Amino acid sequence: MLEIISKEEFNRLMKTPGELRGNGPKTMALFILKKEGENGLKKIEKAMDEIGYPIKYLKINPMNFYPVGLAAVTLLIINRIFNYNDKTFQEMGANDVRFSSLTKVFLKYFISIKTLVKLAPKIWNKYHTSGKLSTSEYDEKKKYVIIKLENINLNIFHCQYLIGYFVASAKMVIPGEVTCEEIKCISRGDEYHEFLLKW
Repeated sequence: MLEIISKEEFNRLMKTPGELRGNGPKTMALFILKKEGENGLKKIEKAMDEIGYPIKYLKINPMNFYPVGLAAVTLLIINRIFNYNDKTFQEMGANDVRFSSLTKVFLKYFISIKTLVKLAPKIWNKYHTSGKLSTSEYDEKKKYVIIKLENINLNIFHCQYLIGYFVASAKMVIPGEVTCEEIKCISRGDEYHEFLLKW
């Protein structure tokens, strides 16, 4: 049988410093369940079982903390099983906002993009114990913000996931079109990640 993820890859990703709330991996599983059905989710869980890390994603407690590497491993396995493109990983990230009750509670009280930009680092810290998120540039008149993410690098699928997450979060407080692109990436040799969000 073809190996989906090697023990070496798994161990390297799981050693990524920090933790994140279970909300992330669980909403990834909910996306797969919606898009691929129960058999799709079973394929991911089978791959995790074969690598020696049995997990039932739907039993993950969204408020508990889990190794941040779990998100990286999950996204890598999803890519290798389903061969998703960037757009699909962005849809998955957007669904994190839609599925997450914690995110909805935060965004419910944001009445402007200015408030969201100001509180974005605090929101990141509610979900993650690693990585530093900041908004390095914000121009309300030109309608853009640059989101800087330091000290965390999971994989390229996570970058696309974040693009979808940022767009969906912004759309909860901004009417009309919102776009986001990654303009710097650690995986491409930059010192940190940067995302340009426009509306």
